[in-house]
Parts: sequence; structure tokens; C-alpha cells
Amino acid sequence: MSPETSNDLAIKKHIAYFLYNLRMLPAPYTETETNRMTLAFFCLGSLSLLGQLDSVVSEKDRKEWIDWIYAQQVLPDPEDPDKSRYSCGFKGSSWAGHSYDPQATSTKHDPNDTASIPNTYTALANLLLLGDDLSRVNTKAIATTLKNLQQDDGSYAPAYGSSETDIRFVFCACVISHILDDWSGVDIDRATAFVRNSQSYENAMGQSPEGEAHGGSTFCGVAALTLMGKLKEGLVDRDELIKWCLARQISGFQGRPNKKEDTCYCFWIGGALQNLGAFHLVNDVNLRSFLMSTQTIRGGFGKDSESPPDVLHSYMGLATLSLMKEPGLTELDTALNIPIAGVNHLRKLRGNQ
Repeated sequence: MSPETSNDLAIKKHIAYFLYNLRMLPAPYTETETNRMTLAFFCLGSLSLLGQLDSVVSEKDRKEWIDWIYAQQVLPDPEDPDKSRYSCGFKGSSWAGHSYDPQATSTKHDPNDTASIPNTYTALANLLLLGDDLSRVNTKAIATTLKNLQQDDGSYAPAYGSSETDIRFVFCACVISHILDDWSGVDIDRATAFVRNSQSYENAMGQSPEGEAHGGSTFCGVAALTLMGKLKEGLVDRDELIKWCLARQISGFQGRPNKKEDTCYCFWIGGALQNLGAFHLVNDVNLRSFLMSTQTIRGGFGKDSESPPDVLHSYMGLATLSLMKEPGLTELDTALNIPIAGVNHLRKLRGNQ
């Protein structure tokens, strides 16, 4: 095999980079400790896209990761069933306010430390990637929490007591419902209306109605409509949305007009185009050239050619290359944003039901 050049995908370096971050996150990630579940997804998902997750993660590590994920599950509280309706699912990490218990199988309720919709999404994705059977997931409790976190306008709050409500959490709720095969926590008509109302005068989607059109919000809206089976009726103008997305390509993609191109938006907008059936219109030569310029000598991808790698942009870089059918990478289910190995495992589980 010829030595890797700047135009080659540095597969061995990427494997080493993600394994290192999976085992111990560097100090700069300290402030994101509450989202360790999602950071783990970027590492596990990337190793899966590289086709190496099964070979580089031992059975012992796999079991320990699965047990750790379940230890972050917030289950119904028999002493406070009313509050339980709003707080079940998975947290992003354990909380320092609780005594350390290496044998924990779930987490106790705490008004300051509830589950969140985004971390429930990535927890379930992680379990699928690790080959778990989901038998310990409390589906009913999660669906009930989703139902109670949905707002009157169809949006979702990410967690009990949060003032945020926007399109990101609609997407996460749809992925959770798809994985659990339980849509009782989603009022599909209201969610579809919220996404449609978030399509701005620019024809792409903001985080909420009257918000500025944005690449990440657009991906979330299009993916949510795809999962709900409402893509055709949930858009104001599909063709103009595609034009807006395509206009964001410089070499890579920018997230909105007059911004710099960024590795993560290569996936957010590329993924939206894929779900819209228009990814073939992308200039893939220029897109790949940009991504290779953000690949670092230590493995991983930065947000641009001058930035160090981080696990989010590194996952997004690989996910985009997967959409481009880069040799050496596996496929990705773009609507779910989960590597195909996890999706195939889910199909297998449903076949066994």
C-alpha cells in the first residue's frame, strides 16, 4: 500500500484518534462532560463508519460501555410519579452530586439532573452500535416523557424545566421514536406543522418559526419530516430549499450566507440534500478537496484547515465522506444519522420480535 498523502483518507490515524478519545477525553472537553454520551457517539459512530468498531473494541470494553450507558438511564420514580412523566430517558453522564457507584444499573431522580432528549438519542444509537438488544430500555417511560416535553406549537424542550424549544429536539424525538418503534410520544401533525412553519423566507429552516435559516436546523427539519413520512407535505417549497442548500457550497459548505465553510456543515447540508434526493448535484470533487484540507496529521478533522481536530467535526467529516461513498468507509442512514451497522442491528432486533 502506498504511503498516505494529504489527499488520502488517513484511516489508521483516524482509528487511533477515536480510540484515544473514546478511552479518555482530553482536558478541553471538561466543560462538555454533561454530554459525554454524545461525545461517545461521535467516537463509536466514527469507528463504525471506518468499519473497525467490532475489531478494535474488545468484548469486555463493549460490555462495560453498555453497562455505563444503562447506568445513565433515568427510570420512573415510584415516590414522585408526576415528575417522572417529564424526566425519563438517558442522561449525558453521571452527576458529581451523587455518590459514585460502580455497580449502578440506572440513575436516581434529581430535579437538577434529569434525562435529555439529545442524550437519549445518542444513548440508543450507542447501544445499537455496540450490539445491545435494548431489553433494558424503558420504552414506555421514554415515550411518556417525549409526549410531555412536546410543546403546543409542536416543538420539543430537550429536558424538564428547559426554556429551549426548537427543531433540533423534534429531530431527536423522531429518531428516538423510530428506534423504539413507538410514536406515542410524538404528535406528528403538530411536529410537521412546526417544521413547516420554521421554513423561512429563504426557503431553508431556522431553529423555530421566524428564525434565520441555518444548515443544522435545515438538516434536523428535513430528517424529522423524512422519519415521520411527511417530507412531501411538510415543506413549503422543496425545489427552493434544494437551491438554498446548493448555494451554500463554496468548496466545502457554509452553514448560512456570508459565513466560512466548515466541516460540520458539509454533513448538515449534505445530509439534508441526501434526504431530499439531491446530493448528486453537489460538486463532490471540491467537497472532498475541502475535507482533505481539514484532515489533521494526528488523525481526526478540524472545522477548517487551520483548526485542530475535535470529535464532532471528525465524525461529521467521515459522515460526509460516507455520503460520497469514500473507499474504506461504510454507509450511513442519513435520516437517523446512525452508521449502517447500528441500523442493520436494529432491523435484526425487529426481525426477532
